[in-house]
Amino acid sequence: MSDNVIEIRGIIRDFKLGQETVHVLKGIDLDIKRGEYVAIMGPSGSGKSTLMNLLGCLDTPTAGSYMLNGKDVSQMADDELADIRNTEIGFVFQTFNLLPRTTALDNVALPMIYAGASKKSRIDRASEVLTDVGLADRMDHKPNQLSGGQRQRVAVGRALVNKPSIILADEPTGNLDSKTGTEIMALFDQIHASGNTVIMVTHEEDIAAHAKRVIRLRDGIIESDTYQ
Repeated sequence: MSDNVIEIRGIIRDFKLGQETVHVLKGIDLDIKRGEYVAIMGPSGSGKSTLMNLLGCLDTPTAGSYMLNGKDVSQMADDELADIRNTEIGFVFQTFNLLPRTTALDNVALPMIYAGASKKSRIDRASEVLTDVGLADRMDHKPNQLSGGQRQRVAVGRALVNKPSIILADEPTGNLDSKTGTEIMALFDQIHASGNTVIMVTHEEDIAAHAKRVIRLRDGIIESDTYQ
């Protein structure tokens, strides 16, 4: 089995806007190894969100191939992509994306319902993950009873619950004050240290500094790819 969890070759993503075609990604080649900690950076319009959506199987490329954990996801149908998203990828978004009327425990357990896990295994695993992210005493709280930082911890727990191949984080501290952001980044450092592959999109240099590798995009191509 390859060391690479992600292998991308010649990825192009075009969008049609009326009569025009906008070339957002212009032939990206990228390998990411298991257990890497990668930040993707770039100015607005550089293609970083589009690349993130492709990596997360939320979108498919116009051309090129994408192997995720040895599977060619660039050719998959929507229902296959949904399965891949649920089992192989843990998402953490800037806006938390939690169900408002649902407890922290049930929010975290949600991906396991789609994966067909039993109720007992869902509760056991969600409890374990919430304890790992420092919310053992908040399992029965709903999002409106939690601070922003605690909500993001719930979102991180939900991303981890199915033991995915990669954790994808999109501006994970974007809605948090700097002290809380620092705490969430310490949590990501811990997640990486325990063997997870972490990929985050950020425009903040101090957030990217946590990663071991920084990929910078500009105008739809990789401008630089450095280890730090």
